[in-house]
Amino acid sequence: MEQMRAAVFDSTAIVEPAAPLRVRQVPVPELKPGQVLLKVRACGVCRTDLHITGKELPPLRNPLIPGHQIVGEIAGGATASLPLGTRVGVSWIGGVDGSCPYCRRGMENLCDAPTFTGYSVDGGYAEYAAARADFVFPLSAGLDDIHAAPLLCAGVIGFRSLRVAGVEPGDRVGLFGFGASAHLAIAVLLAWKCEVYVATRGESHRKLAVELGATWVGSEQQLPPVKLDRAVTFAPSGNVVISALTSLRKGGVVAINAIHLDRIPEFDYDRLLWGERQIRSVANMTRADARDFLQLAEEIGLRPTVTVFPLEAANQALQTIRQEGLNGAAVVRL
Repeated sequence: MEQMRAAVFDSTAIVEPAAPLRVRQVPVPELKPGQVLLKVRACGVCRTDLHITGKELPPLRNPLIPGHQIVGEIAGGATASLPLGTRVGVSWIGGVDGSCPYCRRGMENLCDAPTFTGYSVDGGYAEYAAARADFVFPLSAGLDDIHAAPLLCAGVIGFRSLRVAGVEPGDRVGLFGFGASAHLAIAVLLAWKCEVYVATRGESHRKLAVELGATWVGSEQQLPPVKLDRAVTFAPSGNVVISALTSLRKGGVVAINAIHLDRIPEFDYDRLLWGERQIRSVANMTRADARDFLQLAEEIGLRPTVTVFPLEAANQALQTIRQEGLNGAAVVRL
């Protein structure tokens, strides 16, 4: 059987917290009906990968190849619409059952039996990856591999967060945390003529927010100087949710963009939630979200700020994100 290099996570092994992945030779995936084989060119590194390798999320597959922001070219299982060599992207949702009540209502992001790329099936920290043909997205030639990868989760989920928050053109919008997803969301908000208020820890993150056009930038302990119409939280912290809620006008909405949250502290309902303020969670994404966002990203010329790592440095990429040691997104290049 043909072999490939891959960064593998073994949830039963005793590993150093700073180095949960092991790069080794594994078999190239065998395709199931309806799948295509991708020769991986790049794979974005997501905070969700930290939750998986840190066991904050329960293991669904072991051993596992993480990575769910995959850019690759069709190398097997080609179809008339996806011929060999077609460059495509793969995101977090790798498949749905199509028959559950949520899928039938057009809410496939809430599917009862979803497939998660790099979590319930192997992902893109490898030279090859298998993916369902109906869950890959052809990519524009105008967007190179490295800058396309972060769009496939950080970008799409950030875009969905703005939709869940009900953002309208011209709104005052708060971004609480300013990592890979938020630094892409701000470009969309500015294209929509919104005022953007950023609260985040880390001087380099605040500097980037200023450079990208935020109306106001403060530390994680500061509140925006005006009441906000909408807010999105990007940190897995309940305290951040309370800060965002405190910043809302009556009738405003906070969307929580986090697959894992440490806790929600006790809070004063009369002061913070009364007045038809709302808290909404963001769960996954749909293929329509991905298609709409990728089209918008091309229209506005969106280019993420990216730091590139080789496959052998995948552990370093994860830890850099954990320590908030880079601006923008991290990408593993194969």
